Amino acid sequence: DTLAGDHYSLVGFQTQLKWAEQARVLRMIPGLENAEFVRFGMVHRNTYVNGPMVLTETWQVRSHPGLFFAGQMSGVEGYVESAASGLLAGLHAASLVAGTPVVSPPRTTAIGALAYYVSHANPAHYDPSNITFGIMEPLARAPREKLARKLAVAERALTDLQAWMDARTSQDLSAVSPA
Repeated sequence: DTLAGDHYSLVGFQTQLKWAEQARVLRMIPGLENAEFVRFGMVHRNTYVNGPMVLTETWQVRSHPGLFFAGQMSGVEGYVESAASGLLAGLHAASLVAGTPVVSPPRTTAIGALAYYVSHANPAHYDPSNITFGIMEPLARAPREKLARKLAVAERALTDLQAWMDARTSQDLSAVSPA
């Protein structure tokens, strides 16, 4: 994409097709028969630490608790997940400096579940993950219907996240209030 609007990007077009084959396939799309391709897609490999061996669920390095990893480097997939893990790593670093407890959000929340996954998955077969319902703590009594189940998980997550944020706020205030 450019400011002039004369280039468009195919986000997420990671492929093992050779460039000539990509051009051939893309030119089969109506309107792209005569397109000029500036750059083709390619498979890329992200670099990340083996989270379960290296990280705690607060995004701290196990052997150096004053050091935090977040984002793609920590073994998460996705822009939102990377930003959320960075936000939490920053909040946790601030807690560490302020002398307040460093506590991850509950596993019942999306980011808490991802933090738990990154720090507790099987290190022998570790692969980065997005946030999914599959890594979240299951409901004690889940509704049978899929949509109702997902809504119940989301409601629980919102409630638990609010409680975690309220607890953080009271801890943060007690760290700066006079004794």
